[in-house]
Amino acid sequence: MSSGAAPAAGERTLRIADPEAMHDLGVRLGHALRAGDLVILTGPLGAGKTTLTRGIGEGLGVRGPVTSPTFVLARTHPSLIGGPPLVHVDAYRLADATEAEDLDLDFAGSVVVAEWGAGLIAARASWLEVVIDRPTGADGAGAADRAAGSARERIDWDAELVEPRTVRVVAYGDRWTSGDLPL
Repeated sequence: MSSGAAPAAGERTLRIADPEAMHDLGVRLGHALRAGDLVILTGPLGAGKTTLTRGIGEGLGVRGPVTSPTFVLARTHPSLIGGPPLVHVDAYRLADATEAEDLDLDFAGSVVVAEWGAGLIAARASWLEVVIDRPTGADGAGAADRAAGSARERIDWDAELVEPRTVRVVAYGDRWTSGDLPL
């Protein structure tokens, strides 16, 4: 998404401890977004893209629940407070940018959040790119426990594993020229 694009207006890297913190980041973003804004989300399965989008929806005050639109490709959530609707796109199953154009998204009148949208959803004059890095394997949160020894005794194998995420937010275009990212 960012190659050959307008230079970044600002960038911030955050460490997100858990799903609640990811949701809270989304709420903060949602409060700052307005009609015409595009947010491209990138990250592996289970990284927290939909959790972040739920928070954005809450911050925008849209009707929910905000769930992954994997099988419908795009879902519109109208505002309950008179603001712009949230158009939540899951571009995972799109083959190319032409298929994304066929969705006929309302960029001007909505906040568009596109999961897996890098390279598929055409860049606007301004947009936010959010890259979520989820630890996997030996690089994950479990590595510290293994290094500390006796990790098997401390792990509850039935508990949901919560690992911190690294989130990089890059702002492009005139909308974000002040460099003040809404974080």
